Amino acid sequence: MLSILASEAVVHHSELPIPGFMYGVIAMTVFLALAGITWSYRNVANRHDHKTSSQQAHH
Repeated sequence: MLSILASEAVVHHSELPIPGFMYGVIAMTVFLALAGITWSYRNVANRHDHKTSSQQAHH
């Protein structure tokens, strides 16, 4: 009886399509790409300083 239950308790796992560490590499690549996009927008507000200076004079 126990051998029947033990044989049915065996779970067959499917293998991952790529090695496990590659998921981390892919995630790190995506995060670095997003960080690069975010970094490219730095100091954008100061590029339009002529617009903000005239608006501050009106307030």
